[in-house]
Amino acid sequence: MNTYSAKVAEVEKKWVLIDAKGLVVGRLAALIAMRLRGKHRPTFTPHIDTGDNVIVVNADKVVLTGRKYEQKTYYWHTGYIGGIKERKARNILEGKFPGRVIEKAVERMLPRGPLGRRQLGNLKVYGGEDHPHAAQQPETLDVAALHPKNARDV
Repeated sequence: MNTYSAKVAEVEKKWVLIDAKGLVVGRLAALIAMRLRGKHRPTFTPHIDTGDNVIVVNADKVVLTGRKYEQKTYYWHTGYIGGIKERKARNILEGKFPGRVIEKAVERMLPRGPLGRRQLGNLKVYGGEDHPHAAQQPETLDVAALHPKNARDV
């Protein structure tokens, strides 16, 4: 019995559309990270990008459990002395780029390095209903139907 190792030319990437309305951020991000890496396939190979392209719409309507909506803080550093900055999840979700909450959650679930950055490039997040990827004919994935805890009513 030989161990199968996927080749770059053999990988077939699919396009998956996820409607994030009412979905819990952490559970959604874990599912997206698994799809981006390709771990849902029997041909998963750790050093090859075998994952799908994922489109997320309605990112501004995701749900944070507990008091994370008010209390979760995202930090970054400007590179200057004393340049640490912070922003609450509420300000990001109500701001201009609400999809960054999902992007950051997924980014932190992917491996660091060149392959992880390439896989993160296969994620497209949009705050509203519209997306410019209709030509790729993405198949819709109903995340709320996979498990009852994936969706919350707010």
